[in-house]
Amino acid sequence: MPELGYGIIGCGVIAPFHLLGVNKAKGAKMVAVCDIIPEKAEKFAKDNNIPAWYTDYKELLKRPDIDIVSICTPSGLHSEIAIEAAKAGKHILCEKPIDITLPAIDKMLDVVEQKNVKLGVMFQRRTYETSQQVRQTVQSGGLGKMVLGDAYLKYYRSQAYYDSAGWRGTWELDGGGALMNQGVHGIDLLLWIMGDVATVYAKADHLVRNIKVEDTAVAVLTYKNGAFGVIEGTTSVYPGEETRLEFHGDLGTIILQEQTIKKWVILGSDGKPQDVTPQGESVKVGGTSDPAAIATLGHERGVQNIIDAVLENKPVYCSGLEARKSVEIILAIYQSVKTKKEIKLPL
Repeated sequence: MPELGYGIIGCGVIAPFHLLGVNKAKGAKMVAVCDIIPEKAEKFAKDNNIPAWYTDYKELLKRPDIDIVSICTPSGLHSEIAIEAAKAGKHILCEKPIDITLPAIDKMLDVVEQKNVKLGVMFQRRTYETSQQVRQTVQSGGLGKMVLGDAYLKYYRSQAYYDSAGWRGTWELDGGGALMNQGVHGIDLLLWIMGDVATVYAKADHLVRNIKVEDTAVAVLTYKNGAFGVIEGTTSVYPGEETRLEFHGDLGTIILQEQTIKKWVILGSDGKPQDVTPQGESVKVGGTSDPAAIATLGHERGVQNIIDAVLENKPVYCSGLEARKSVEIILAIYQSVKTKKEIKLPL
């Protein structure tokens, strides 16, 4: 098997998870890293025996021995860097969210398609067996007519967390707050399982933290399949709660907490509940109160997936077009808050 060269752009909190993925992966090796802060780039490279480091990502992209890059920068820079990477012929694994505005995302997707490179987005919760089992059951009608699809995304982030980097909790680079940064994982999973949304109506504000964006939000959804749902997202409650998704149909209920199935009850044809809870992996994803305390398995799978996609010309598990959906919903929520109206999708 040939070995691809790998680069990481952005040496912040999430970069070590991508690095671990590369180091454990088959078919790739680390070549270089980049960060605009020289000390961070140099330390990250030296601490991890990475051959080269840069402060200008365009210099990293010039290297012919790099085939794939992970983009681990502030969210509002994702599109700009991905476009340059695609123009340089590099395949891309982008951290969530894919970017923070639809025009930036659409431009990014256009260039990626034009340059015929692979683009994967790190929504690692899709890689777990439990998520896939729930999706298959809901999408195949196993719960009957869907009635409710809810996401409870209650994180804790201190004021010190927001003060730790100038881009955190800003519209310009973070693109929002509790929903765009933390809640986007659960929102992506909710949409992937339930399907597209027709309308949203929401309230959001910064109730606790000294930031411009929301630290608390509640949204009411109407799905295109006719079901209703709610999203509760926050970073202002101590100590935070494990992410919980609930799916209810007229024939059954599934509750997924983190990556553990807490309830799986489906009505049988005999009118009695069936004991059909699947035996999938149970993973505590983490990150409820500490953004660095997350499981590594999903990132390992995400990195391996982009490597396999390049080497074997396979599709990525989460495409740019798929990743766009969660951002569109979040932007619709923000629009609803601003206008105090129900917002129809697509935007």
